[in-house]
Amino acid sequence: MRKPKEKTTVQRRVIILEKLEEKGQVDVVSLSKALKVSEVTIRNDLKRLEQKNALIRARGGAIKVDRVGMDFTLSDKNKQNYDQKRRIGKAAAELIETGDTIILDSGTTTMEITKNLTNMGELTVITNALNIANQLAEHPKVNVIIPGGFLRKNSLSLIGATAEESFKNYFCDKLFLAVDGFSAAFGLSTPNVEEAHLNRVMMSISKQVIVVADSSKFHKRSFAFIAPVNEIDVLVTDDGIPPEDHKILESAGIKVIIV
Repeated sequence: MRKPKEKTTVQRRVIILEKLEEKGQVDVVSLSKALKVSEVTIRNDLKRLEQKNALIRARGGAIKVDRVGMDFTLSDKNKQNYDQKRRIGKAAAELIETGDTIILDSGTTTMEITKNLTNMGELTVITNALNIANQLAEHPKVNVIIPGGFLRKNSLSLIGATAEESFKNYFCDKLFLAVDGFSAAFGLSTPNVEEAHLNRVMMSISKQVIVVADSSKFHKRSFAFIAPVNEIDVLVTDDGIPPEDHKILESAGIKVIIV
């Protein structure tokens, strides 16, 4: 009986990408058995495919890579996962105490936090988001501080060196940070480099870093790196969070709030 012909390297890598497209993630052991090649060969395949930006290698396998650098407008983002963002915003707002000085990063999820501050007592909010500042202008007990900077029209946020220097003048109790990509392996990310720089400054002046991100952000890596996940204190997300990520984050000492 003739032995089945071994698949070529190209054929093997096409199959890997097809499985990744179907399942969102693959593991070395399963691929090795399915394709009847060594785990070393599979790891080499994954390495080569990652070099071509076709996937992201993760512990024991790889995850699907979405197109990085996509910078959607606020109106586009408002249409995505709205119910999850609404619930996350409500839960995150419950972490705020009267008298706090907080930072609200730009984003549709942080806007949902803003909508839940109506009944708050005295509060100081520093935000680089013009739409959030406008919303907070209606609240008599909320003091609003806006940095200078260059307007990023897609997010209605102020960024750049002027914004960074302005934030360095303050120390805050809590930062509520919105991200476009959340990966236990590759950290937090955003489409804009200057926004990432500003986010790092925000983190450096805050006692507590709280990330608000719906589960669609997991296993995604956007263009600009912000920080590794071990630099955050709390994650507020929805029940779509992958179980393996939940375990990794809690084992790293990060409080995970699921809504």
